[in-house]
Amino acid sequence: MAAGEVPADGRPALEIAVTSPAGARVALAHGADRVELCTGLELGGLTPSAALVEAVAAVGLPVQVLVRCRPGDFVHDAEEIVLMVAEVRSVLTSGASGVVVGALTADGGLDTAAVARLAAAAHDAGRPVEVTLHRAIDVSADPVATAALLPGLGLTRVLTSGGAPAAAQGLARLAAMVEAAPGVQVMAGGGVRPSDIPALTAAGVAAVHLSAKRRAAPRRGGAWIPLGAAGASAEQDTHFVTDPAVVAEARSMLEQRSTG
Repeated sequence: MAAGEVPADGRPALEIAVTSPAGARVALAHGADRVELCTGLELGGLTPSAALVEAVAAVGLPVQVLVRCRPGDFVHDAEEIVLMVAEVRSVLTSGASGVVVGALTADGGLDTAAVARLAAAAHDAGRPVEVTLHRAIDVSADPVATAALLPGLGLTRVLTSGGAPAAAQGLARLAAMVEAAPGVQVMAGGGVRPSDIPALTAAGVAAVHLSAKRRAAPRRGGAWIPLGAAGASAEQDTHFVTDPAVVAEARSMLEQRSTG
């Protein structure tokens, strides 16, 4: 299977969001088809460093890298777009198989000029590269109409919950997106649990995306004091790791779907 393609047996692909080489190794060992790499999962995901991209690419799975220069909304000014164009080039040079990008206008439309620039930077890599629109689509004014714009922008797929708080609540809109964006893979993501997979695949999606995360046990040796937005409590002030049981269960649900 070429990087990121729908598997040859026709089942939807399994993508796992990871933040480390360790997470990528868990994803590989338990049946993921590819990973999406970012930092700051608790912030919705941010662009990882070049060194982190290199380390995760070395694990062996295709790596889709989130390019998002800051948390918050998806309305980016000219300086931020220039920065993200440079980040696209950097992560691809570091071994990414594709990039995950997006931008909106202030009125909730897709910023087609910005997305086209980001996609063009990716396709300048001199090799086949995938480009995914991230979940900015879910806070756009009309997610289905936004999906309909994607075939003309050189995008491979779209990561979406169907505009709902969780993908399992957006089934009708996910199905509408599949119809609205021929040639673009619709990947269901956002609050996905393995038990949601049968309903999501029945909606016609080409892939499912899970963070499959759990909080890591804190390893601090001294006293705890709040150092930032994650500092609500000592228990919550930690990082996320990839849960092998969740990845394995998701893989099993997809296998059942393909043989059922």
